[in-house]
Amino acid sequence: MTTTPENTEELHVTTGATVWLTGLPSAGKTTIAYELAGRLREEGHLVEVLDGDEIREFISAGLGFSREDRHTNVQRIGFLAELLARNGVKALVPVIAPYADSREAVRKRHQENGTAYIEVHVATPVEVCSVRDVKGLYAKQAAGELTGLTGVDDPYEEPLSPDLRIESQDQTVRESAATVHALLTERGLA
Repeated sequence: MTTTPENTEELHVTTGATVWLTGLPSAGKTTIAYELAGRLREEGHLVEVLDGDEIREFISAGLGFSREDRHTNVQRIGFLAELLARNGVKALVPVIAPYADSREAVRKRHQENGTAYIEVHVATPVEVCSVRDVKGLYAKQAAGELTGLTGVDDPYEEPLSPDLRIESQDQTVRESAATVHALLTERGLA
């Protein structure tokens, strides 16, 4: 297809949505998000991955890991995700967001603005996460060098009714991303 001013819009899908991937550290959230992002971009979607570590460095610098600071961090990310999503971007958010009330506040903001929001619980057991230990957090916690590790010595409130639950230990990254893509397709978002 030759690109002309008349058909340029056909090349980009502009329905935005936030896909929040919540789960324990090393559950596979970020890996799944990047796999999904690649697939969506190939289809012509505008996509941003709002990685929790990057957000902490650039937008939430100075926040600690108290319940209040974690809530503030999640709300900042939720605001940014909703802003992107309402402007036609698929905002993929692989962020722990350990507290149900924080996640619910983000969902509510999306609902109030009429913005699509999907919560995906990457429900990988802590035993599997601690073996993966992508950032060495579980090893540091076990050695007494770290406290407040979500799901170990700090709470993680599992979603009671997420839009999708993925047990990443039972499927490949590609299969996990395909499951999320299928839900987006089912809801008219991909």
